[in-house]
Amino acid sequence: MGLQTVSWLFSGEIEHRDSLGTRALIRPGEMNLMTGGYGICHSEVSTPRTTVIHGVQLWVALPEGHRNVGRDFEHYVPESVRIDGAEIRVFLGSLAGSASPVRTFTPLVGAEITLEPRAEITLPVDPAFEHGLLVDSGDVRLIDTVLRPAELGYVPCGADALTVVNESDAPARVILLGGPPFEEEIVMWWNFIGRSHEDIVRAREEWQAATERFGAVEGFPGDRLPAPALPNAVITPRRNPPGLTANADHVGALNILDRAGLALCDAA
Repeated sequence: MGLQTVSWLFSGEIEHRDSLGTRALIRPGEMNLMTGGYGICHSEVSTPRTTVIHGVQLWVALPEGHRNVGRDFEHYVPESVRIDGAEIRVFLGSLAGSASPVRTFTPLVGAEITLEPRAEITLPVDPAFEHGLLVDSGDVRLIDTVLRPAELGYVPCGADALTVVNESDAPARVILLGGPPFEEEIVMWWNFIGRSHEDIVRAREEWQAATERFGAVEGFPGDRLPAPALPNAVITPRRNPPGLTANADHVGALNILDRAGLALCDAA
Protein backbone atom coordinates (compact mmCIF):
# COMPACT_ATOMS: atom_id res chain seq x y z
CA MET A 1 0.00 0.00 0.00
CA GLY A 2 1.27 3.46 -0.90
CA LEU A 3 4.37 2.29 -2.74
CA GLN A 4 5.94 0.85 -5.87
CA THR A 5 8.39 -2.06 -5.76
CA VAL A 6 11.25 -2.24 -8.25
CA SER A 7 12.81 -5.71 -8.49
CA TRP A 8 16.21 -6.10 -10.17
CA LEU A 9 18.22 -9.32 -10.04
CA PHE A 10 21.92 -10.02 -10.59
CA SER A 11 21.38 -13.80 -10.52
CA GLY A 12 18.57 -16.28 -10.02
CA GLU A 13 14.98 -16.21 -11.21
CA ILE A 14 11.70 -15.38 -9.43
CA GLU A 15 8.11 -15.97 -10.46
CA HIS A 16 5.85 -13.01 -9.66
CA ARG A 17 2.06 -13.22 -9.37
CA ASP A 18 -0.33 -10.53 -8.19
CA SER A 19 -3.99 -9.65 -7.71
CA LEU A 20 -4.09 -7.96 -11.11
CA GLY A 21 -3.75 -11.44 -12.59
CA THR A 22 -0.12 -10.86 -13.55
CA ARG A 23 2.22 -13.81 -13.86
CA ALA A 24 5.77 -12.81 -14.81
CA LEU A 25 9.34 -13.91 -14.28
CA ILE A 26 12.04 -11.67 -12.80
CA ARG A 27 15.42 -12.41 -14.42
CA PRO A 28 18.81 -10.67 -14.34
CA GLY A 29 18.79 -7.59 -16.56
CA GLU A 30 14.99 -7.37 -16.54
CA MET A 31 12.98 -5.08 -14.27
CA ASN A 32 9.60 -5.69 -12.70
CA LEU A 33 7.82 -2.64 -11.33
CA MET A 34 4.69 -3.23 -9.26
CA THR A 35 2.47 -0.36 -8.14
CA GLY A 36 0.65 -1.07 -4.90
CA GLY A 37 -1.19 2.25 -4.72
CA TYR A 38 -4.41 1.78 -2.74
CA GLY A 39 -3.59 -1.91 -2.29
CA ILE A 40 -2.25 -5.03 -4.00
CA CYS A 41 -1.54 -8.64 -3.08
CA HIS A 42 1.38 -10.49 -4.65
CA SER A 43 3.72 -13.46 -4.35
CA GLU A 44 7.39 -13.89 -5.26
CA VAL A 45 8.80 -17.43 -5.41
CA SER A 46 12.13 -18.65 -6.74
CA THR A 47 11.86 -21.02 -9.71
CA PRO A 48 12.92 -24.68 -9.36
CA ARG A 49 16.14 -24.16 -11.32
CA THR A 50 17.23 -21.31 -9.01
CA THR A 51 19.66 -22.05 -6.17
CA VAL A 52 20.78 -18.50 -5.32
CA ILE A 53 18.79 -15.26 -5.53
CA HIS A 54 20.93 -12.15 -5.59
CA GLY A 55 19.75 -8.65 -6.38
CA VAL A 56 17.99 -5.59 -5.02
CA GLN A 57 14.41 -4.59 -4.43
CA LEU A 58 13.62 -0.89 -4.15
CA TRP A 59 10.55 0.45 -2.41
CA VAL A 60 9.40 3.76 -3.89
CA ALA A 61 7.14 5.87 -1.66
CA LEU A 62 4.23 7.34 -3.60
CA PRO A 63 3.53 11.06 -3.11
CA GLU A 64 0.30 12.20 -1.50
CA GLY A 65 -1.48 12.95 -4.77
CA HIS A 66 -0.86 9.44 -6.12
CA ARG A 67 -0.62 7.14 -3.13
CA ASN A 68 -4.10 5.71 -3.73
CA VAL A 69 -3.72 5.03 -7.46
CA GLY A 70 -4.91 1.73 -8.86
CA ARG A 71 -2.66 -1.33 -8.77
CA ASP A 72 -0.40 -1.79 -11.79
CA PHE A 73 2.50 -3.86 -13.11
CA GLU A 74 5.20 -3.17 -15.72
CA HIS A 75 8.02 -5.33 -17.06
CA TYR A 76 10.95 -3.66 -18.82
CA VAL A 77 14.20 -4.92 -20.33
CA PRO A 78 16.63 -1.99 -20.73
CA GLU A 79 19.19 -1.99 -23.50
CA SER A 80 22.84 -1.86 -22.55
CA VAL A 81 24.76 1.37 -23.12
CA ARG A 82 28.57 1.34 -23.20
CA ILE A 83 30.59 4.39 -22.08
CA ASP A 84 34.32 4.55 -21.24
CA GLY A 85 34.73 0.95 -20.09
CA ALA A 86 31.34 0.76 -18.43
CA GLU A 87 28.13 -1.03 -19.31
CA ILE A 88 24.98 0.78 -18.13
CA ARG A 89 21.39 -0.48 -17.93
CA VAL A 90 18.90 2.24 -17.00
CA PHE A 91 15.72 0.82 -15.46
CA LEU A 92 14.30 4.05 -13.97
CA GLY A 93 14.43 7.57 -15.36
CA SER A 94 17.20 8.63 -17.73
CA LEU A 95 20.99 8.49 -17.71
CA ALA A 96 23.79 8.36 -20.27
CA GLY A 97 21.40 8.94 -23.16
CA SER A 98 19.15 6.04 -22.19
CA ALA A 99 15.63 6.43 -20.78
CA SER A 100 13.22 4.00 -19.16
CA PRO A 101 9.54 4.20 -20.19
CA VAL A 102 8.14 2.85 -16.93
CA ARG A 103 5.89 5.15 -14.93
CA THR A 104 7.00 6.62 -11.63
CA PHE A 105 5.19 9.34 -9.71
CA THR A 106 8.24 11.38 -8.72
CA PRO A 107 11.39 11.97 -10.82
CA LEU A 108 13.85 9.12 -10.20
CA VAL A 109 16.89 7.46 -11.70
CA GLY A 110 17.97 3.86 -11.27
CA ALA A 111 20.69 2.04 -13.20
CA GLU A 112 23.01 -0.94 -12.98
CA ILE A 113 26.59 -0.03 -13.94
CA THR A 114 29.28 -2.65 -14.58
CA LEU A 115 32.79 -1.24 -14.77
CA GLU A 116 35.77 -2.92 -16.37
CA PRO A 117 38.90 -3.30 -14.18
CA ARG A 118 40.35 0.13 -13.34
CA ALA A 119 37.71 1.86 -15.49
CA GLU A 120 36.64 5.44 -14.74
CA ILE A 121 33.45 7.15 -15.89
CA THR A 122 31.94 10.59 -15.37
CA LEU A 123 28.18 10.78 -15.73
CA PRO A 124 26.18 14.02 -16.06
CA VAL A 125 23.36 13.97 -13.50
CA ASP A 126 20.51 16.21 -12.43
CA PRO A 127 21.75 18.64 -9.73
CA ALA A 128 18.23 18.69 -8.23
CA PHE A 129 18.70 15.02 -7.33
CA GLU A 130 20.49 13.48 -4.38
CA HIS A 131 22.21 10.23 -5.31
CA GLY A 132 23.16 6.94 -3.75
CA LEU A 133 25.67 4.44 -5.15
CA LEU A 134 25.28 0.88 -3.89
CA VAL A 135 28.31 -1.36 -4.48
CA ASP A 136 27.60 -5.01 -5.24
CA SER A 137 31.12 -6.09 -6.19
CA GLY A 138 34.56 -4.49 -6.36
CA ASP A 139 36.05 -1.48 -4.61
CA VAL A 140 34.62 1.66 -6.17
CA ARG A 141 35.60 5.28 -5.65
CA LEU A 142 32.79 7.83 -5.76
CA ILE A 143 34.30 11.33 -5.81
CA ASP A 144 36.88 10.97 -2.99
CA THR A 145 35.46 8.01 -1.05
CA VAL A 146 36.17 4.32 -1.71
CA LEU A 147 33.11 2.14 -1.24
CA ARG A 148 33.25 -1.63 -0.77
CA PRO A 149 30.63 -4.32 -1.42
CA ALA A 150 27.34 -3.76 0.44
CA GLU A 151 28.21 -0.11 1.16
CA LEU A 152 26.09 2.76 -0.09
CA GLY A 153 27.62 6.14 -0.85
CA TYR A 154 25.49 9.27 -0.63
CA VAL A 155 25.87 12.52 -2.59
CA PRO A 156 23.54 15.42 -1.67
CA CYS A 157 21.82 17.71 -4.15
CA GLY A 158 23.98 20.08 -6.15
CA ALA A 159 26.24 17.75 -8.15
CA ASP A 160 25.85 18.00 -11.93
CA ALA A 161 28.22 15.08 -12.60
CA LEU A 162 29.39 11.98 -10.74
CA THR A 163 32.78 10.33 -11.27
CA VAL A 164 32.89 6.61 -10.50
CA VAL A 165 36.18 4.67 -10.57
CA ASN A 166 36.70 0.93 -10.30
CA GLU A 167 39.72 0.56 -8.01
CA SER A 168 39.73 -3.23 -8.52
CA ASP A 169 41.59 -5.53 -10.90
CA ALA A 170 38.30 -7.29 -11.63
CA PRO A 171 34.95 -5.99 -12.91
CA ALA A 172 32.86 -4.00 -10.42
CA ARG A 173 29.09 -3.73 -10.29
CA VAL A 174 27.07 -0.90 -8.73
CA ILE A 175 23.51 0.39 -8.60
CA LEU A 176 23.08 4.15 -9.02
CA LEU A 177 19.92 5.63 -7.47
CA GLY A 178 18.67 9.18 -7.31
CA GLY A 179 15.83 11.62 -7.08
CA PRO A 180 14.81 14.92 -5.45
CA PRO A 181 14.47 14.81 -1.66
CA PHE A 182 11.13 13.32 -0.63
CA GLU A 183 9.83 15.99 1.72
CA GLU A 184 6.61 14.28 2.81
CA GLU A 185 6.46 12.58 6.18
CA ILE A 186 5.38 8.95 5.90
CA VAL A 187 4.28 6.25 8.29
CA MET A 188 5.85 2.93 7.25
CA TRP A 189 4.99 -0.42 8.81
CA TRP A 190 5.28 -3.91 7.34
CA ASN A 191 4.24 -3.59 3.66
CA PHE A 192 2.14 -0.49 4.19
CA ILE A 193 3.06 3.17 3.66
CA GLY A 194 0.58 5.77 4.90
CA ARG A 195 0.48 9.20 6.48
CA SER A 196 -0.89 8.33 9.91
CA HIS A 197 -1.15 5.54 12.47
CA GLU A 198 -4.84 5.28 11.57
CA ASP A 199 -3.95 4.60 7.90
CA ILE A 200 -1.93 1.60 9.00
CA VAL A 201 -4.56 0.27 11.40
CA ARG A 202 -7.25 0.45 8.73
CA ALA A 203 -5.03 -1.22 6.11
CA ARG A 204 -4.11 -4.05 8.47
CA GLU A 205 -7.77 -4.69 9.29
CA GLU A 206 -8.63 -4.90 5.60
CA TRP A 207 -5.65 -7.14 4.86
CA GLN A 208 -6.60 -9.54 7.64
CA ALA A 209 -10.19 -9.59 6.39
CA ALA A 210 -8.97 -10.35 2.81
CA THR A 211 -11.07 -7.54 1.38
CA GLU A 212 -11.10 -6.56 -2.26
CA ARG A 213 -8.82 -3.63 -1.41
CA PHE A 214 -5.83 -5.94 -1.79
CA GLY A 215 -7.41 -8.69 -3.86
CA ALA A 216 -6.08 -12.24 -4.06
CA VAL A 217 -3.33 -14.06 -5.96
CA GLU A 218 -4.74 -16.81 -8.15
CA GLY A 219 -2.69 -19.98 -8.54
CA PHE A 220 -0.39 -19.44 -5.57
CA PRO A 221 -0.12 -22.75 -3.67
CA GLY A 222 0.60 -21.30 -0.21
CA ASP A 223 -1.47 -19.56 2.42
CA ARG A 224 -1.99 -15.83 2.68
CA LEU A 225 0.70 -14.27 4.89
CA PRO A 226 -0.90 -12.78 8.02
CA ALA A 227 0.11 -9.29 9.04
CA PRO A 228 2.08 -9.16 12.30
CA ALA A 229 0.49 -7.62 15.37
CA LEU A 230 0.69 -3.86 15.63
CA PRO A 231 3.01 -2.43 18.27
CA ASN A 232 1.50 -1.28 21.54
CA ALA A 233 2.21 2.31 20.60
CA VAL A 234 1.28 4.96 18.07
CA ILE A 235 3.41 4.68 14.91
CA THR A 236 4.99 8.06 14.28
CA PRO A 237 6.02 9.57 10.92
CA ARG A 238 9.45 9.02 9.39
CA ARG A 239 11.23 12.27 8.61
CA ASN A 240 14.25 12.98 6.45
CA PRO A 241 17.35 12.09 8.50
CA PRO A 242 19.15 15.15 9.89
CA GLY A 243 22.77 15.96 9.18
CA LEU A 244 22.88 15.00 5.49
CA THR A 245 23.54 18.46 4.14
CA ALA A 246 27.16 18.05 3.09
CA ASN A 247 28.57 19.81 0.05
CA ALA A 248 28.16 18.12 -3.30
CA ASP A 249 31.86 17.18 -3.37
CA HIS A 250 31.50 15.08 -0.23
CA VAL A 251 30.27 11.50 -0.02
CA GLY A 252 28.65 10.14 3.11
CA ALA A 253 28.18 6.44 3.86
CA LEU A 254 24.64 5.21 4.52
CA ASN A 255 23.04 1.83 5.06
CA ILE A 256 19.74 2.89 3.51
CA LEU A 257 18.64 5.56 1.04
CA ASP A 258 15.10 6.77 1.60
CA ARG A 259 15.43 10.54 1.27
CA ALA A 260 14.65 10.47 -2.44
CA GLY A 261 11.56 8.35 -1.92
CA LEU A 262 13.54 5.13 -2.37
CA ALA A 263 14.01 2.49 0.28
CA LEU A 264 16.59 -0.19 -0.37
CA CYS A 265 15.88 -3.79 0.57
CA ASP A 266 18.29 -6.72 0.31
CA ALA A 267 16.91 -9.54 -1.82
CA ALA A 268 19.96 -11.78 -1.42
